Amino acid sequence: MTTPPALLIAGHGTRDEGGAEALRALVRVLGERHPHVPVAGGFFGHPAAPLPLGDAVDGLVERGATRLAVIPLLLAPTGPVPEALPSALERAAERHPGLGYACGAELGPHPKVLEVLERRLDEALGGGARRPEDRARTTVLLVGRGAADPYANAEVARAARLLWEGRGFAGVETAFVSQAAPDVPTGLDRCRALAAAAAAGRPGRIVVLPYFFFPGGLLERLHMQAEGWAAAHPGAEVIGAEVIGPEAEVAEVVMERYRATVAGDALLSDASCGCRAAAEDARETDGAAGRTALPATDAGER
Repeated sequence: MTTPPALLIAGHGTRDEGGAEALRALVRVLGERHPHVPVAGGFFGHPAAPLPLGDAVDGLVERGATRLAVIPLLLAPTGPVPEALPSALERAAERHPGLGYACGAELGPHPKVLEVLERRLDEALGGGARRPEDRARTTVLLVGRGAADPYANAEVARAARLLWEGRGFAGVETAFVSQAAPDVPTGLDRCRALAAAAAAGRPGRIVVLPYFFFPGGLLERLHMQAEGWAAAHPGAEVIGAEVIGPEAEVAEVVMERYRATVAGDALLSDASCGCRAAAEDARETDGAAGRTALPATDAGER
């Protein structure tokens, strides 16, 4: 029986051990659900990452992998990432002559990711969160990393719109931790005005929802910014939600991207990979796109 291509999950660099443990948990979930597929994960884009992508590649090769389907664990297709990911893969492949790989699409605001975000909102709000009158007085601030590339930031706005549709919240605003506007305090100002208008005399509230997969420095900065704003506005009710995390739905989307990548690349499916091209394919069909060539283009975290 032919061994299928290995699944390599590529997270955007973090120095936080909590983020590394969350990625390990996601790898365990996928390994338990798909024992026939070799799977590993690591971070690229930060030299001090506690779980380097190169080590994950080395481990898969030691287990006999000769072909890798690389799935970027990102929520946006643009920003400073693709130059870092191809470089990390090239360096790892140089140590293993003959290793083939193809890069799939980032996860983005997939419907299953939105399901997890909605669950995080319900958890933050408590048991009555699904009542129409309860949600109608709640405004959500979806906070992304922020990037110099406007296409990356636009993906956060797209996720906010998709999260708002049909869920009954007063509104879903966007903000960014750094590099992009609006910043978190400005986003909270917008939410306060929207919540006051929607509450019609009842107390409104704001839920700050991180648009990150894992905890880390970004989450700490977000907490500091939100807590500072709340301290300056003692009459506002501000509730913090948790990050997306290594949920079963995330594992399902990763495997969906893996299957699409294997099916769409001749090197793996027994064609070349660009992170942005694969991301555009995924947005068109909600699928995804060796070693072939990885062009120096740009793409994003999150």
